[in-house]
Amino acid sequence: MIPPISPLSTIGSGTGAAATSPVGGGGGLSSSPGSSGGSSGGFSNSVTNAIDQLQQVQNSASSSAALAAAGQGNLADAMIAATQASVDTQVTTAVANKAIAAFTQVMNMQV
Repeated sequence: MIPPISPLSTIGSGTGAAATSPVGGGGGLSSSPGSSGGSSGGFSNSVTNAIDQLQQVQNSASSSAALAAAGQGNLADAMIAATQASVDTQVTTAVANKAIAAFTQVMNMQV
């Protein structure tokens, strides 16, 4: 069964499914409980965790595809994992592009 995608309001809450699984499962840029954007290293930890989760999803999709190709896994599960990895990669890329655009806009501000 395909797990439901949790709402975006859970991203960054540090609780529930968002803190334990990647974007397709409800994760994304989640941070540890009690950390805030203003604390030392909070944002960098969130980015690091998001990239680590993306890597885990991609590794899972790769291993599912290898098992399906060897005839030992379920093809449907491999396709779901590949699609989830693709969507997670697209979301991560979009967030990174928005962050870069925001940084560029701030750097171009007149003082």
